[in-house]
Amino acid sequence: MKIGILLSRVRVEEKWLFEALDKRGVAYDRIDDREAVFDIDQPEPWIQYDAVLERSISFARGLYATQILNAWGIPTVNRSDVAAICGDKLTTTLMLQRANVPQPRVKVAFTPEAALEAIEQIGYPVVLKPVVGSWGRLLSKINDREAAEAILEHKETLGSYQHSIFYIQEYIAKPGRDIRAFVVGDRTVCAIYRTSPHWITNTARGGQGVVCPVTPALNDICIAAAKAVGDGVLAIDIMEDPQRGYLVNEVNHTMEFHTTVPTTGVDIPGMIIDYTIDVAKKSVFRRTLPLTVNLPHFIESGDGLTTR
Repeated sequence: MKIGILLSRVRVEEKWLFEALDKRGVAYDRIDDREAVFDIDQPEPWIQYDAVLERSISFARGLYATQILNAWGIPTVNRSDVAAICGDKLTTTLMLQRANVPQPRVKVAFTPEAALEAIEQIGYPVVLKPVVGSWGRLLSKINDREAAEAILEHKETLGSYQHSIFYIQEYIAKPGRDIRAFVVGDRTVCAIYRTSPHWITNTARGGQGVVCPVTPALNDICIAAAKAVGDGVLAIDIMEDPQRGYLVNEVNHTMEFHTTVPTTGVDIPGMIIDYTIDVAKKSVFRRTLPLTVNLPHFIESGDGLTTR
């Protein structure tokens, strides 16, 4: 068996993944996505891999690399269709809504005028998010009409194409924390509370992690969210609403876990590698390109877009 790990740089998470592979005696290659070349007509250099674990920081690179690999019949963790859903907040929202998974109220508009109307329909405060982005960057909590007008003008003038898709989410008065839960396959393996005095609680923005018990109710909503986007190795971000209980905020397909492992003591990298090995064992490869390939078409991405 041979595994490929597609990565952008070696972070602590990748070091732990390498260690897990070494402990299991599995052969693997580190594949730098900045150097990778895919000849669409020549899959042979890649079919040596029984599975590829995608760890790219760039959303665009990871998405298109897994699309190519999946088209060649090479399984990836996660699959390209899962990446395409999770990498776009609007698409994630639509999949959660289709599966009746509880989530905050969302409105979408395509012009500043329509966005302002949508914001006032929801009521202040609201949260304005880019549809593609990570680490809690470029989020705006809008408290009044003057702030809304200013931020909408800035996004329209200075932002990329994605910033002209106005994704407007109701503000949830969470209790100074949210929940980051990790799903591997069909179970929620652990969770942490991310606490912060700031309304953005991401650990990348200074949030502190403490153990969160995985109750049956938390497991149920996490598994429902994972199934809604296509399953795999995922991180589910949950908010606690005082009236409605658990609400799914986002689903992440290439997550970090450098805070969660020491906080919980759970061997997340080992579980990810075991899942990847299981995917590799179950795979049956095609040595030639399929006649038809159904690729996701609802993401428009450019260089530099990142995972969450």
